[in-house]
Amino acid sequence: MSESGGVVLVTLPDREDAEELAEQLLEQGYEPCRVHRDMLAGEDDAEDVDWVIEVGTGPHGGPAVFDEPHLAALAEDYGGFAAAG
Repeated sequence: MSESGGVVLVTLPDREDAEELAEQLLEQGYEPCRVHRDMLAGEDDAEDVDWVIEVGTGPHGGPAVFDEPHLAALAEDYGGFAAAG
């Protein structure tokens, strides 16, 4: 397994929602929950940029990918999605 193995990328359209969800995930025991912009190649409109929460470890201490269904459900509540990175 590579160093990035097990990471889940939670992608949301709104920065405030991404920061709010990242805070919730930290409280639930997920870490790290880094929020950053995901500008697609060739995309020049900064307003259309998605926000990504990078989640590495679940509250159980294992890779966050084991919790992908839970993270995906949370992302859907905010109009986003989650995928293993």
